[in-house]
Amino acid sequence: MENNKELKEKIVKLLEDVRPYLQNDGGDIELIRITDDLTVIVKLLGACGTCPTSIVTLKMGVENYLKSKIPEIKEVVNKTEYLS
Repeated sequence: MENNKELKEKIVKLLEDVRPYLQNDGGDIELIRITDDLTVIVKLLGACGTCPTSIVTLKMGVENYLKSKIPEIKEVVNKTEYLS
């Protein structure tokens, strides 16, 4: 796998691809960090932060898209779900 800086840049660019879809519904997304086991921690913002279906958006939308481009990613989780 590429170095952490390259991976982070790639993930940031991929998040830019999904951002317009989230913004259409009044939301947004921010990369918080990438763990050593390649869990991508994000923060859902705006309407996405309080939407009851945000987990579906996160898992079926954002996670599936990122994993299709970078299969090594273990999972994508919202900052509030990640306790370590």
